[in-house]
Amino acid sequence: MSPDQQTQALVQGSQYWLILSIAAVLPILWAFTLALHFARPYVIRYLQTLTLRFGGDVWWLSYILMRDALLVVTFALSVIFLFPNLYMSADLGVPITAPLAALVLFWALLAKLTGDSDDDARTFRIVSILLVVASMLYIIPQVYGVEAGDQVGALNSISTSLGGIPAALVSGSNPNVSYPILNLSLFGFAATGAVIFAWFLRKTKFEPAEIA
Repeated sequence: MSPDQQTQALVQGSQYWLILSIAAVLPILWAFTLALHFARPYVIRYLQTLTLRFGGDVWWLSYILMRDALLVVTFALSVIFLFPNLYMSADLGVPITAPLAALVLFWALLAKLTGDSDDDARTFRIVSILLVVASMLYIIPQVYGVEAGDQVGALNSISTSLGGIPAALVSGSNPNVSYPILNLSLFGFAATGAVIFAWFLRKTKFEPAEIA
């Protein structure tokens, strides 16, 4: 093997390792994201027991920072599945509905941006439903598709026992379904981005510059 081939193999192997590591760690991030989101009632009950106002403010701001930061990190890592060369690759085991999970998570962030999920019960319910749906869209195909297929030496053996479920839940093994899902997700991101831009223009107040 020539030095160029060794370098290419090293770069490609590092890329595959990074993508598979992100795909494997995302269910943990999803679990922590849901836990922190639904821990809001517990945090509020705990704040009511504090007698020092400064301590309560620090606790609440720390909770908000960790919750929203984890949500943004989960979204940022989920965006990589929108790249066709990674999502459609037959060598990488990617959940087939991973782009849809990123899209629904983007909608949850949009709901938090346009509303107040901490003070408005309706917005909190909307964000909660979107987060649960997004986590299911990622965790279910990751566990029963990618991870189930990795537990055996040959994918066909487990596919036979599970009725072809693992292969159907992996993007590279089912291009007839994964390609429309990717296009639908990209269109959803574009439409949502247009809605955010229109909302921003509507909320922005134009103030003419005054020259002294």
